[in-house]
Amino acid sequence: MKINERDYEVKGLNYSIRSAVAIDALPLSKVRLQIDGETENMDRESGEAYLDEEAFAHIIKADDEHSRKLFLVAEAEGSIIGFARCEGNDLKRTMHKVEFGVCLLKNFWGHGIGTNFLKESIAWSDSIGIKKIQLNVLETNTKAIGLYKSFGFEIEGILKHDKLLSDGNFYDTIVMGRLKH
Repeated sequence: MKINERDYEVKGLNYSIRSAVAIDALPLSKVRLQIDGETENMDRESGEAYLDEEAFAHIIKADDEHSRKLFLVAEAEGSIIGFARCEGNDLKRTMHKVEFGVCLLKNFWGHGIGTNFLKESIAWSDSIGIKKIQLNVLETNTKAIGLYKSFGFEIEGILKHDKLLSDGNFYDTIVMGRLKH
């Protein structure tokens, strides 16, 4: 699915959020690789589960053609700086929900981009009748957990010792969900 492009200005940064298009595939491959190396909030380390230009082109096309999938990019200073996806399916028992995920270059944290990705995703999901948005977040990512709670997400469970980080310790993954009533 697609949304209309929106422009934002937050803390001196001008950026836009729009639906991903085919020519974004190569920049998305590069930015995902960079993000994975900048934070341990992601499931992967840099280079793991690498998605090349062709893989991203396939995802963009599939998401564009599916009514319960949304692929958004944030663009600033002429470059893609992050992306967010909502992924649903056609299974009768689970077609009422989507899974939300977000990736953003560390240099652009603190400019409301994650917040605006979430706002756009919630507006889209509400507009098409999605009843639940779910996500996973690392327990140490307290800023994101606070953001999600402020949008009505609740903690639904904890995956104990789910991630092994570079300090040699295991950390929990928090499972969160937002129900549309």
